[in-house]
Amino acid sequence: MDNYGLFTKTISLDNLGIKDANVRYQLSPDELHDITIERGQGVESSTGALAINTGEFTGRSPQDRFIVKDSITEDKVWWGNVNIPFESAKFDALYKKVADYLSGKEVFVRDSYVCADDNYRLNVRVVTETAWSNLFCYNMFLRPEESELEDFTADWHVVCAPGFMADPAADGTRSHNFAILDFTKKIALIGGTGYTGEMKKGIFSALNFILPVFKDTFPMHCSANVGKDGDTAIFFGLSGTGKTTLSADPERKLIGDDEHGWTNENTVFNFEGGCYAKVINLTEENEPDIFRAIKRGAILENVIFKPGTNEVDYTDISITQNTRVSYPIYHIDNIQPGSIGHNPKNIFFLSADSFGILPPISKLTPGQAAYYFISGYTAKVAGTEAGVNEPQPNFSACFGAPFMPLHPAKYAEMLIKKMKDAGVNVWLINTGWSGGAYGTGHRMKLKYTRAMITAALNGELDNVEYQDHTVFGLAKPQSCPNVPAEILNPRNTWEDKEAYDAKALELAAAFRKNFAKFEEFANEEIMAGGPLA
Repeated sequence: MDNYGLFTKTISLDNLGIKDANVRYQLSPDELHDITIERGQGVESSTGALAINTGEFTGRSPQDRFIVKDSITEDKVWWGNVNIPFESAKFDALYKKVADYLSGKEVFVRDSYVCADDNYRLNVRVVTETAWSNLFCYNMFLRPEESELEDFTADWHVVCAPGFMADPAADGTRSHNFAILDFTKKIALIGGTGYTGEMKKGIFSALNFILPVFKDTFPMHCSANVGKDGDTAIFFGLSGTGKTTLSADPERKLIGDDEHGWTNENTVFNFEGGCYAKVINLTEENEPDIFRAIKRGAILENVIFKPGTNEVDYTDISITQNTRVSYPIYHIDNIQPGSIGHNPKNIFFLSADSFGILPPISKLTPGQAAYYFISGYTAKVAGTEAGVNEPQPNFSACFGAPFMPLHPAKYAEMLIKKMKDAGVNVWLINTGWSGGAYGTGHRMKLKYTRAMITAALNGELDNVEYQDHTVFGLAKPQSCPNVPAEILNPRNTWEDKEAYDAKALELAAAFRKNFAKFEEFANEEIMAGGPLA
């Protein structure tokens, strides 16, 4: 129980079953950075950031994520291939093995919290096997003041042991790696994987259960920013749709880039204290905030240096396409103090439609908003994954299905209520293709997408003429400042209009097929929000 770092508090892990551990408590980012390099577990990049390799796993493993099925979760969780049940007795036995594995070892302990709004604060104690995993949690979770650490009591624990390998036959896991949530013991248990995102997403998944079930608060996988007049905008979108890029607006302050709650008091608060961004093809020109945030204190994951240097080659995906960086939110200049916004006025659903069918901007009714929220649509383009040779629709309920323990309809109903109570406008933005599908058409210009979002935020689309899409029923504005009128109707951008009509019907059928599994839980208003044809 040795004590290190800036604080004099002595930490025991006996209550977690971890005995005689050499506890490195609340080490500073510099200390964790230096320890990682000294032990040959990382390298300092040319910008001062720590570059590490997460090993066998360079991303989450959704089929190895489990929730303990017990009296708290049994009748509330939407069980299936996303939320996979795990026996309580099996968890207890596996947890004891992990605790025994960590006992007597050096471990890194960090007291932190999530939820920037004090009314929803959840204290989290993190126990990690490696220094760099602990640095990740310093970046991603909120950081208590020193005075708060003296009487810190954890509401939840994260125990992360990448070096521990499960025995599937004995432990009840699918493989040697696992990420398991136990809502009774309030533990996120992670083993067999060094991918840091499992820790962040474990706590996010816990909040996606706790907030709606116990706090009547809407959890969101989204980014958010606030304007000069105090109006909050929310951006939902899957990977590659432009969520981080479009929420980083020099005219608006960033609340957060990934995970938020929306309260009955009509406030939006960040869950986190940092950002975890993809860096594939990163350039300072396209992503200046992220590019400049990669300095000492940041952690780069699974990147490759240019030959003979420690300068990152962001185009090199020889390890993974999922190259990432984590950094504390204070590495960005234009942030909202306290990470809380009020007065939500606009919600944007971002879809990179590689079929080139959806309008670049549409205004949604509440029923449509719920339908597209449950659908969580974007599209994969050729070459992004092995075996993907042409555009493919990609649906992820609530724009974050792997992290949503409840049925998607529950979250959608909360969204509809929030929309109506707050008078929020909801917009569907296609950041994908125009003039044809991927390979024929072209990607929507970022300057046009920004102009459409700016017009929506400024109320400049409130009184323009709209026309409904013949297949999807989406209301398309017929004019928008600083955007050519001809691109607002996607059919007009296609040379072959009949080909557009056929592809639109094909995409509508894909929406209906995907939504079939939700129909029994969706009300009439939501069902009416789907495609017309």
